[in-house]
Amino acid sequence: MSLLERLNNDMKQAMKNKEKDKLTVIRMIKASIQNEEIKLGRELTNDEELTVLSREVKQRKDSLHEFDKAGREDLVEKLRTELLYVEEYMPQQLTEEELSEIIKTVISEVGASSKAEMGKVMSMLMPQVKGKADGSLVNKLVQQHLS
Repeated sequence: MSLLERLNNDMKQAMKNKEKDKLTVIRMIKASIQNEEIKLGRELTNDEELTVLSREVKQRKDSLHEFDKAGREDLVEKLRTELLYVEEYMPQQLTEEELSEIIKTVISEVGASSKAEMGKVMSMLMPQVKGKADGSLVNKLVQQHLS
């Protein structure tokens, strides 16, 4: 089942269950995917859908951080709920241990030994962990392994 089909099914279920917040989030995700399709002029691949979902998660995490700093608890709770709904559509996230193993493998494949070669490592690593790990965590772990 494609992501759009899953979103449509979940949207119908949210309507039946009168889950207003979930329905709003699903509609936002669908709109983002459809906007990307219009921009590209074709249907999205699974990887491209994952990119859109990752962007949605990142936007909400950034906003959550800003609202938390500003002391807007009403908006913080709303965003946390939205984030939970969006993350339901993301693939299973890698643990730090799993991520470290992948990073070690990529570092040895590339033959990197210093932070100067971080770009090589990241360019080979990111397609493997796309959507399965937070980019800032990946960056931090790669730096640790190259130190």
